[in-house]
Amino acid sequence: MTLKDLPPLRDSLSDHGLLAKKSFGQHFLLDLNITRKIARLAGPLDGQTVIEVGPGPGGLTRALLEAGAKVVAIEKDARFSALLHQLAELADGALTVVEDDALKADEAALLAGVPGHVVSNLPYNVGTPLLIKWLTRPWRPVSMTLMFQKEVADRIAAPVGDDAYGRLSVIAQAVCEAKVVMDLPPRAFTPPPKVSSAVVRLDPKPDALDPALLANLEKVTAAAFGQRRKMLRSSLKVLGGEALCAAAGIEPEARAETVDVAGFLRLAEQL
Repeated sequence: MTLKDLPPLRDSLSDHGLLAKKSFGQHFLLDLNITRKIARLAGPLDGQTVIEVGPGPGGLTRALLEAGAKVVAIEKDARFSALLHQLAELADGALTVVEDDALKADEAALLAGVPGHVVSNLPYNVGTPLLIKWLTRPWRPVSMTLMFQKEVADRIAAPVGDDAYGRLSVIAQAVCEAKVVMDLPPRAFTPPPKVSSAVVRLDPKPDALDPALLANLEKVTAAAFGQRRKMLRSSLKVLGGEALCAAAGIEPEARAETVDVAGFLRLAEQL
């Protein structure tokens, strides 16, 4: 049997008696036309190494393997172990299954120093913490093509002044070029979630931010958006308030949603 001979995903789930687990935020993509499109949105993957988090029954995994990628699949739910290892046997060495919690995983060690992309239909309940991890930790992915709830995707790519613009927007856009590249309705998933979803493509900027600057950016954005209705002179009071704003060339009367990414970086530099 080869990858092309595999039964439909619904049959594989049925054969193994598997259902999505709400506690893991699982919603499966079983339409291979959709998973193939996501793989294409991730760019040319032939010969590239890809980390996939939460592969579940392996719908996106199949598409990534078809695209020629070498896949490291991190799955916390042991129920999918047999299904994924069966897929690995057919992948001729192109699929490595890691049974671990992706929030605790050491990506650099898993890839043994090889550069890697991240392409995932992320479990809803850990999507944002995982993104923050990949944006702020030393390991830098080549690119990220990630599925989130639509609300979260919009926050990641929101421009300054937009209702969705916030802390996640600033940190993501300080580190990457971010763009929503695909929207999906609830009916695309099994079981259908109560919300729509979207795929975000994130391409890290050529120059990595200094770790100390990035840490300061996290502090400044947490304070500013933690009290986003207040003027910065008040919300940033514990970090220097008016003096900090003046040093960064930011109006102390401004509110967080009116300050662009460059402005927040200046605040972080002055901090």
